[in-house]
Amino acid sequence: MDVEGGKQQKKENLTNHDTRCRGLSEEERGLIKQSAVYRIAFVIAKFMDRYLVDPVVGLLFPVVGDFITSIFIIPFIYISLFRIRSLPLTLAIIFNTLRDIAIGLIPFWIGAVCDFFNRSNIQNMKLIIGFVEGNQKIIDEVNRKAVWMGVLIVVCCILICLLLLLVGKIFEVFGYGLGWLSGFVNYHPI
Repeated sequence: MDVEGGKQQKKENLTNHDTRCRGLSEEERGLIKQSAVYRIAFVIAKFMDRYLVDPVVGLLFPVVGDFITSIFIIPFIYISLFRIRSLPLTLAIIFNTLRDIAIGLIPFWIGAVCDFFNRSNIQNMKLIIGFVEGNQKIIDEVNRKAVWMGVLIVVCCILICLLLLLVGKIFEVFGYGLGWLSGFVNYHPI
């Protein structure tokens, strides 16, 4: 009986794992959709990208604005990591946000203008909705690209560091009144 019971338990575990890979249960979907953090993420996507708050803040406050608006990624990460429990989705959300920061850091307001066309919060919300609704096409695409998202996150971090150095040098040369940034970039603790 123990052997047969063990086989039954193993079969149930595989079934539960298969269900998790295919998507969320109806109860989980309902709980996520009704949660305050889901509604907050939806409002953030709406205001930051549809009403263009993100690019306007980046345009008004170069460099700083891009980092300030990236704080709003927190609800998206919370949903993907703790409610949906998908590491590939979390990596995609982080990549979209880092790409948005890198685009916004391109000097001479080129990045600020390009930021008007890059809607990372809406992209993140579409991915979350796809996972919550069980859209197999979105789930498969995100899962298939998970390793690349990890690599691209590292690339974006390096690119952001290089862009910060470039922006700091530009501020130093042209004197945009942001001496604190050039001091930050030229800080060498050794």
